[in-house]
Amino acid sequence: MNTPAIAAIQPCLWFDDQAREAMEYYVSVFPDSRIDEVIEYPDESLDEHFRGMSGNVLNGRFTLRGVNFVCLDGGPIFTFNEAVSFVVTCADQAEIDRYWAALSHVPGSEQCGWCKDRFGVSWQIIPATMGALLARPAQIQAMMAMTKIVIAELENA
Repeated sequence: MNTPAIAAIQPCLWFDDQAREAMEYYVSVFPDSRIDEVIEYPDESLDEHFRGMSGNVLNGRFTLRGVNFVCLDGGPIFTFNEAVSFVVTCADQAEIDRYWAALSHVPGSEQCGWCKDRFGVSWQIIPATMGALLARPAQIQAMMAMTKIVIAELENA
C-alpha cells in the first residue's frame, strides 16, 4: 500500500458521532479528495471508556484538495464554532455557487462569504481575487451586506 505524505501540522475535527459521514460528505464536495484511513474504536467490552463507541471513528484521516485533516468521534463534549473556519478559494462565481450550495446549511450563520455546514463546521467561500475586490471602501461595504460573495456586485461597487 502506498501511504500518502502527512503534513506536519493538520487540523483535527471533533465530531459527536458523525466523523465517518462528514469525511464521506467532504470528499464528495471537494475534487481531488480522499479518505486516507479510518481506525475504529475497539470492541467496547475491552474497556469501559469505549462504552457505546464501538465501530465509531477513533481516528480518521482524509485529504481535501491537498490539505490533510484528522477527525474523530468524541461525543458531545465539544462543538464547533465560528472561531475556526476553513477558507475555500474559488476561481470564479460558478465555483463559489457550487461550494456554497454544498456547504451552507445554517442561513442564520451566513455573512460575508462565511457559511456553516450541516455538521457545524464554518467555511469561508471566497474568490481568489478577494483582495482586489475589496480595494475600495464601497466594495468593503458591499461585501459586508452579502451572505454569499457575488463577484459582479463587488466589481460594480
